[in-house]
Amino acid sequence: MGDWTGVLRLDAEEKNGKTIAKNVYFQGAYKVMRPIYHDESGQACYYILNPGGGYLDGDRYQMKISLEKQARLTLTTQSATKIYKTPHTHAYQETEFNLREGSYLEYIPDPLIGYQDARYKQKNVVYIEKGCTLLYSDIVTPGWSPSGEKFTYDMLQFINEIYMENELAVYDHIKLCPAKQNIDSLGLMEGYSHLGSMIVINENVDHDLLDRLYQAIDTQTKEYKIGLSLLPIPGFSVRVLANQTQIIERLFSEFHHILNQEWFNKTPSFLRKY
Repeated sequence: MGDWTGVLRLDAEEKNGKTIAKNVYFQGAYKVMRPIYHDESGQACYYILNPGGGYLDGDRYQMKISLEKQARLTLTTQSATKIYKTPHTHAYQETEFNLREGSYLEYIPDPLIGYQDARYKQKNVVYIEKGCTLLYSDIVTPGWSPSGEKFTYDMLQFINEIYMENELAVYDHIKLCPAKQNIDSLGLMEGYSHLGSMIVINENVDHDLLDRLYQAIDTQTKEYKIGLSLLPIPGFSVRVLANQTQIIERLFSEFHHILNQEWFNKTPSFLRKY
């Protein structure tokens, strides 16, 4: 396992209309539950567990997920990812996804919580072939602190790289350092405390689809700010600023429902965890 705190390998394939595991391996502070099939579509759902309860000083995690042609997989976490004080070395997580033609991956982890003096870096690298569908979302929230301040974590950094046919097509980078930035300023958190991001890749994404998604947005509300942008490849990204996790989850769930109905004529499964 080298110097990794936790390692997870998961290769999935489609057989007779059902997605099954071709290979599953995990070690250290990573575990994965047996697959759950929420409906008759054959799409498998895996829940990732961290028995340690949170990420600590110097923790390092690695995941590699591979989907063969036509495989359909939902990957989520059992609970929020908690980043605790890291006085010496930041916690780190890297994930590599490989999606073959016709496959569909939903990667929907629970929110990431940065507590006081937390430092964390996350890197996702996605290799996709034409004809794949990717739906990825994450939510970043500040953890409780004795002083009651909203932003007491030191640094939270998120990097997403998406390669289409082995050519870099999307590079997305967020770095939040409250002590070094005017965190409430324009272009950063703008007075909000929670940040949500969603990236969707599918060949059927176009301006008409974005128009339908806009209809699910309350343009008059002050509960959140939101932006949608088309990507250089068929797909779009979403950013949401809010003060509650539930507001971002509600928006992402609405988008998820619209996309699943549009492309697969099905309703997303309820990922009950509590």
